[in-house]
Amino acid sequence: MHETRETRIEHFPDRSLRQLLQDREYVRGLVQIVAPEIAGFLDFSGITYQKRSFISQALQERESDVLLRIPFQEETDATDAGSLLIYILIEHQSTVDKTMGFRLLSYMVHIWESQRREWETAKVPENERRLQPILPILLYTGERPWSVPVSVATLMDVPEMLERFVPSFDTLFLGVKAAPSEALTQSGHPLGWLLRVLQKEHSDESELSEALAEAVLHLGAIDKAFAPQVSEAFRYFVRLIFHRRSVEERDGLVDIIRVRIQDDKELDAMAQTTAEYLIEQGIQRGIEQGKAEGKAEGKAEGKQDAVLKLLHFRFQTVPEVLSREIRNIQNLPLLDTLLEQTMTAQSLEEIDTYLSFKPTAND
Repeated sequence: MHETRETRIEHFPDRSLRQLLQDREYVRGLVQIVAPEIAGFLDFSGITYQKRSFISQALQERESDVLLRIPFQEETDATDAGSLLIYILIEHQSTVDKTMGFRLLSYMVHIWESQRREWETAKVPENERRLQPILPILLYTGERPWSVPVSVATLMDVPEMLERFVPSFDTLFLGVKAAPSEALTQSGHPLGWLLRVLQKEHSDESELSEALAEAVLHLGAIDKAFAPQVSEAFRYFVRLIFHRRSVEERDGLVDIIRVRIQDDKELDAMAQTTAEYLIEQGIQRGIEQGKAEGKAEGKAEGKQDAVLKLLHFRFQTVPEVLSREIRNIQNLPLLDTLLEQTMTAQSLEEIDTYLSFKPTAND
């Protein structure tokens, strides 16, 4: 099947960035970029992530939001630090949303309403009832410039004498594509280099290659304390390449990452990332194929594709005999196991050996 942008997995920007922000250190990196004057007062080690059900059905339906509670303290040795709720909204729409100010206000009211319900459930004395402040952050990864103010007033024609009756609040905004590259990496955090590559996701191959090579070089030189975040950035780059770039470009772009990685475990992690993409793509293709050829056959073909593409990713070439043997496998559990073997095999001979001990491979 000819691959187009429409056939690739949807929701990559939402899900991938949301996954990154499950890491406390990446949350720190984001706040350091958008509000460095506030970052020093937040205890990122004390972050607790809130379930979506904590808010409302409106938020549960979104892939892109992250809500967390984080201790805020004005003194470095404060013992009675409170908890500041930070609502992080990752926005990636291709067109600017003029209603964003109203949407954020609506989300914030839902959060405060849930706090009010907690008072009643916990029977908090009235003189101790306090709403917790919210720090809204809008991370926009779309291509078009965001030129509309993030405010409720944008949706109103308000006479000057009535402006004071319109709710207003500040929103921390980061438009990734329009941000100066140097501003993203000023703090030296891995997130900044990741976002610099994201800026070039739709640029021509030479521009993306240059940005990727520079990011990989700097990430390799970052303090070892950031090792988990650097590893996650590399995995993100691989996902970005597979989701955003053509088949013809992928090998060259992935090689830029591969040559900087000496750790076999890190290469295995890259294979895992690739496998996750190929599995999801294979299942999607299998469902489509299954409509015409039967559910099991469609899923088998999708998983065969995933195995063969992962073998090409890891070893650059696959003998025709081995390719035919894999194409003949219809046993779905066996294909799942073979995919796991492909992630960690050190050579194609290992795959051959594994298949030779599977007499039921074609069942």
